[in-house]
Amino acid sequence: MTIRQLTVFLENKTGHLNQVLTILAKNNINIIALTMADSNDYGILRAIVSDPEKALIALKNEHFTVRIHSIISLEMDAAPGSMSDILDLFTEADICIEYVYAFSFGSKSILILRTDNSEKALEIIYKNGLKMISEEELRQPLTPKGEQ
Repeated sequence: MTIRQLTVFLENKTGHLNQVLTILAKNNINIIALTMADSNDYGILRAIVSDPEKALIALKNEHFTVRIHSIISLEMDAAPGSMSDILDLFTEADICIEYVYAFSFGSKSILILRTDNSEKALEIIYKNGLKMISEEELRQPLTPKGEQ
């Protein structure tokens, strides 16, 4: 089980990030998690949103270069060393982590990662009893009470 993440390529110019955020807001798309990496000329925005397909269409309609990627989302303890313990499992299996970020979501700590070998990574996750988080679980707190 993987979740979908938006990847948006942006020129490093004033206001480009805010344009993306405004488009998402106008389309009633909530941001669950967001990270931004940059170089001198370009940035890569990665975001987990409430409706990836709708976000993809809205951003493409505004001429942004955007893709959806499958990533792994894991629940982890909110204790020192938890992320290191999980990443050790991938290192021992010779799985390269392409990128990683983490955030707190309600009472949960969530680890997001992309590897060079998703199939092998999923084997490690299942073998070690790690808890994967689904898109539906990430969206739950965004659903108003009474609409669940």
